[in-house]
Amino acid sequence: MNNHLREAHAHLFSHGRSLAMPSLAACQGADDCLAIARDAARRERARADPGWALLVGARLESWTSPGAGPSGWPTLRQLDEATGPVPCIAMSFDHHMVMANSAALWAAGFASGKQAPPGGVIDRDDGGNPTGMLLETAAWVAWNAAPDPTPDQRRDLVRHALRDLASLGYAQVHDMHSQPWLGQLLSELSDAGELPVSVWLYPAVDHLKEMAQAAAHWSRPAIRLAGGKIFVDGTLNSRTAWMLHPFEHPQPGLESGKIVTPPAAIESALRTCSEAGVGLAAHAIGDGAVRACLNALEKLRTIGALPARRAEFPQLRIEHAEIIDAQDVPRFARLGAVASVQPCHLLADIEALRRYLPHRLDRVLPLRELIDAGCTPGELLWFGSDVPIVRADPADSIQAAVHRRRPGSHDTEAIAPTQAISEQEAWACFSPRER
Repeated sequence: MNNHLREAHAHLFSHGRSLAMPSLAACQGADDCLAIARDAARRERARADPGWALLVGARLESWTSPGAGPSGWPTLRQLDEATGPVPCIAMSFDHHMVMANSAALWAAGFASGKQAPPGGVIDRDDGGNPTGMLLETAAWVAWNAAPDPTPDQRRDLVRHALRDLASLGYAQVHDMHSQPWLGQLLSELSDAGELPVSVWLYPAVDHLKEMAQAAAHWSRPAIRLAGGKIFVDGTLNSRTAWMLHPFEHPQPGLESGKIVTPPAAIESALRTCSEAGVGLAAHAIGDGAVRACLNALEKLRTIGALPARRAEFPQLRIEHAEIIDAQDVPRFARLGAVASVQPCHLLADIEALRRYLPHRLDRVLPLRELIDAGCTPGELLWFGSDVPIVRADPADSIQAAVHRRRPGSHDTEAIAPTQAISEQEAWACFSPRER
C-alpha cells in the first residue's frame, strides 16, 4: 500500500463523529430509514441523560422504496411517530440536506416561524408549515442545534479519524471547514506523539482572522493554516449545485440550483485570504459555480488586486468541480487554479447524474481534458474523498477516474468514458508535489 498519499479533502471531526453514528447508507427505502431512526431514538430514551438521534449517510437516489415525504424522505408525521419526543435528524450522504422531526425543528426554531438563514431553504407544505426537509445552511442550523460533544469526546473522535486515514496510506490530510478549536487539539496530539499525518487546515473564511491569530500558538511543522473555505453552491443529489443549464426535475424554485455565495462575495473571500497570506478553497460543484470562481480570480488578477501566484499554498483551489463547462477547462492551468476533485463521488452520484443532468453527462469530471490542458496530476489536479460524505479509500477514486463506473458494472454504464485517465495518472493525483 502507498504510505505517502495526500487526502486533499476531508472533514476530520465529522469523519470521527460519523464513525460513531447510526448509518443510513444501506437503506433501501423510507421504511429502513424509519426503523433505524426508531432504534436510535429508543436508545436515547434509555439513557440517563437523553440526547439527540443523529443519523448519517442517506442516499435517497438509490432508494428502491422512497417515502411519501419531500424528495422521497419519510413524512414528518411518520418520523415523529417513530422517534417521539427525541429530537432526530437524518442527514443525506452529501451533508447538504436533512430530514428533521418536529422536536428538532422546534429546537432549531424553524417550527415557530424562524426564517431560513442566507443560502438555506426550509421546505414547506401548501399551508406554509415546514415539512421537515431542510437544505444547505438551514440543514446545518438544525444539525448544530444538537449539543456539542465534550472536549474529551472531540479529542477521541479526531484521534479515531486520523488513525483511520493513516491506515489507508495517507501521510497528508487537508481538513475542510476546520473548526476554530481544531488547530489547538491537533497540536496537543502532535506534542503527545499521536499525530500520524500532517494536516492543512481550511476554516470558514469568516473565522480566518481568529484562526490566523491563534495559529501562532498551535502551528507545527506538520500542522499548517493553509487557507479559508467558502461554499459557492450546493450539491447534485440535493439539486442545489449552481448550474449553467437547468436541472431535469429541479427542486421547485431552484431550476439551476442554489447560489450560496454570489460573485462579489467570492471576490471578497479571495481578498481576505490573500491579505492573511493563505489561499482560498471554494466548494463549487456545478459548472455555474466553477465559472464564478474562475471569473473572480481572473478579475482580481486583471485589476492587480491579487498577486500573480502564491507559492506555498494555492491561491485558489476549486473543490469538487464535478461539472465543468468546456470553455472553462483551460482556465484552470492558465490561472494556476487547483482542480481539487473527488472522483469517488461519481460512484455515488450515478443515479442523480442520469436523472437530473442527462444533458450534461459529457461534462462530468473532465479529467482527461484538464490534464491535456495543463493541469499536471499532483500539481494542479488533486484527488481527495470528502470523507465522511463517501469513504476515504483511494481505490474508489482510482476506479472512478480510470473506469468511470462502479466495479462490476458493464462498460455501457460508464459516465463520460472519454474523460478516463490512466491508473498511473490517477495515483499521481494523490501524490503531493513541491509548488
